[in-house]
Amino acid sequence: MIIVDVESSGVDAQKDSLISVGAIDFDNPENRFYEECRIWDGAHVEDSALAVTGMTREQITNPSKQTDREVVEKFLAWIETCGEHTLAGQNPSFDRDFLMYTAHRYHINWPLAHRTIDLHSIAYFHMIKRGIEIPIENKHSKINLTSIIKYVGIDFERGSHNALEDTLLEAECLSRLLYDKSLLPEYQKFPIPWNK
Repeated sequence: MIIVDVESSGVDAQKDSLISVGAIDFDNPENRFYEECRIWDGAHVEDSALAVTGMTREQITNPSKQTDREVVEKFLAWIETCGEHTLAGQNPSFDRDFLMYTAHRYHINWPLAHRTIDLHSIAYFHMIKRGIEIPIENKHSKINLTSIIKYVGIDFERGSHNALEDTLLEAECLSRLLYDKSLLPEYQKFPIPWNK
């Protein structure tokens, strides 16, 4: 399983651009990927997306940064170092679509399947099994990555989103929810609440 997270210039994979990609091989957590890029010429940019990432327009259009095409090519080469290519993470269809549409924009073959493993669904199910009421807002689940991080016992203040940092947090959350154990040394100091 490959845990993946992207940061982008907006939420529409067809008109917005990748800004960065982070990934970790769940079966070999030392095998990590992180790359940043400039947006493609003509890509839409939402101010709200910049606020999430903490990046400026100057940073995401910097001509000295590599292209989004180069990042996708590097990512697709990197996944060949991983045993299983199923993508996972918090709302991984969002991340998959940005990577896939970027590949398609440059006529690069997209070898990954559409099936993904969603951290939200696993956390939702885990809460149900433990008899914990699902937080609801506007008649749908309010579970997000920040609430999942807290639920699995990690005391971590998130600032601006970083694709690799989010990937590591998502991998740690998945390990705790699926196997009741910590995956990464950086989070082992935080006990798993239901193992106490």
